[in-house]
Amino acid sequence: MAEFIPFRFRVSLFTVDGEQEALVCQGAFSEVSGLEATMAPKTIKEGGRNWGEIQLAGNTTFAAIVLKRGVTEINDLYTWFDITTRQANYAYRMRGVIDVYDQNRAAGGNVAPLLSWNIDNAMATKFKGPDLSSSSSQVAIEELQIVHEGLSLVRRGASSPEGGG
Repeated sequence: MAEFIPFRFRVSLFTVDGEQEALVCQGAFSEVSGLEATMAPKTIKEGGRNWGEIQLAGNTTFAAIVLKRGVTEINDLYTWFDITTRQANYAYRMRGVIDVYDQNRAAGGNVAPLLSWNIDNAMATKFKGPDLSSSSSQVAIEELQIVHEGLSLVRRGASSPEGGG
């Protein structure tokens, strides 16, 4: 995998077959957004209780994760989308890991990530190719959106996930 200085995030997707895992694809990114979980509380109005409502835990929802990077010679983003939308593995789910590195990673060497986000049952839902304009001096950016069913944070050196998912 080619490493570029502005890429501080590495995303890996794995197939899971029983207890066996296989790396399907991996890429470095300059921007990752959508690492978000929201729990919508359920409210109950109780007769005789005039000061507020009872707040119960509701369902947790997860935002789509958006991966962005400058165009490279590696076509992983389109490949990830193609695997789950057009090929024989339609709607195929994968396990994902997003590793976050500090600036020292750009200097080279094998540096451990500061933290990692584990993603359960990830599936690519949208690919956006770069806007191509010969008169623009901006870097061409491509992006991929991934939906998932769970998110957990693992800090460097920790053995158990923090948060839920």
